[in-house]
Amino acid sequence: MSTVTRFAPSPTGYLHIGGLRTALFSWLTAKHNNGKFLLRIEDTDMARNSEEAKDAILKAFEWVGMSHDGEVVYQSKRFDLYKKYIDQLLNEGKAYKCYMSKEELAALREKQMAKKERTRYDGRYRDFTGTPPEGIAPVIRIKAPQEGRISFVDGVKGEFSVDAKEVDDFVIARADGSPTYNFVVAIDDALMGLTDVIRGDDHLYNTPKQIVVYNALGFKIPNFYHVAMINNEQGKKLSKRDGATDVMEYKTMGYLPEALLNFLVRLGWSHGDQEIFSLEEMINLFDPNDINKSSSNYNLDKLLWLNAHYIKNTSNEKLAEMLKDFGVDIAGHDKLEMLLDATKERGKTLVELSNQINLILHAPKAYDEKAVKKAFKGDAKAILTDFIAMLQTWEKPLHLPSDCHAVMEKLVADKEIGFGKIGMPLRVSLLGSMTGAGMDEVMAILGVDETITRIERAVTTIE
Repeated sequence: MSTVTRFAPSPTGYLHIGGLRTALFSWLTAKHNNGKFLLRIEDTDMARNSEEAKDAILKAFEWVGMSHDGEVVYQSKRFDLYKKYIDQLLNEGKAYKCYMSKEELAALREKQMAKKERTRYDGRYRDFTGTPPEGIAPVIRIKAPQEGRISFVDGVKGEFSVDAKEVDDFVIARADGSPTYNFVVAIDDALMGLTDVIRGDDHLYNTPKQIVVYNALGFKIPNFYHVAMINNEQGKKLSKRDGATDVMEYKTMGYLPEALLNFLVRLGWSHGDQEIFSLEEMINLFDPNDINKSSSNYNLDKLLWLNAHYIKNTSNEKLAEMLKDFGVDIAGHDKLEMLLDATKERGKTLVELSNQINLILHAPKAYDEKAVKKAFKGDAKAILTDFIAMLQTWEKPLHLPSDCHAVMEKLVADKEIGFGKIGMPLRVSLLGSMTGAGMDEVMAILGVDETITRIERAVTTIE
């Protein structure tokens, strides 16, 4: 049987990286086995659903390049289907109407808590044949097994088993007729042909309830893989401040989708000591049975390192296209290759890369105060003035970084000074700060005239 996996987010909020990692594991499992990866939107909570959140989820999938097979399934469009199965279970005596009022349920829970018992429904309407009480719209409960154990083998956790008595006759339809989560998930997973369900281990204790539904309806039970959560760098629950933010926020922060996916696949899965994986390698090597049992820690430094790697190894043409989203349009720049080669080694994100490029493209309107005190002191003015003169009288073309470096070498040799004596004031003159690309590359990109203009302005500032 062909492998079928799914991702089933709820459109009540953004898609965060924990959800994306779960989706990635499911997607890779399907792709590795030449199977299908399906997308289902669990939008039965009409009061909390958000069209904006739903669109954000779909955009996130499009951005990272994780395409799904077939049309998106929306639970909100399947209520008639769920009702059909509720009626089937009622007719077969596998479910029943429960008329227990909220007050009765609260009183029962209070009594159980006083005895330090686990709060649970006591099954009082399971075999009820009397006259229903007036004024109470019943809920529908499924008849859970009352003896034995409910067991399954989890691909991550191993053997998992609970006493059947731990699973009470849970509600499968509310008083207003709307179906509940564990009921519709089991139905949808079965009807969509799921062979493997990969999800967070916060769903581990939902699985016995879903197995009850599978068995009641005669559905085939899929393989389950419950993945441990992602923690922050201190080993605690990941918060928005730590990185549990909207996936699309990572795009805004200048991360490449390849880097984010590579980062996420390593949070809970490994292949030897390998750190960098192409998408093809992930597909070829991934096996959900190799997912780690323990939680993984989010590491921002690792993400930045991976992102820097992917930026360096992305073609300049593609980088130029991506940088348009960050207000930098260099597609028509005559020295595009030189400009990106000079800056992409220093940009860990596209935001940093765009800042590096802007330092070169735009003459500084002001100079960093600390840099000025450090670079424009002593004989800086005289050195810069001599450098201008040398540029103006240099006989050979200054088109390449090596050509520009030759001028700097001549100045250093003639004045018998260290490179720092010209390097620091020159850098602040051209870029306005002490950071940025190498001076050879910057001068070659700017050209002689613009280089001289910026240095002259710096000399005026020193005066």
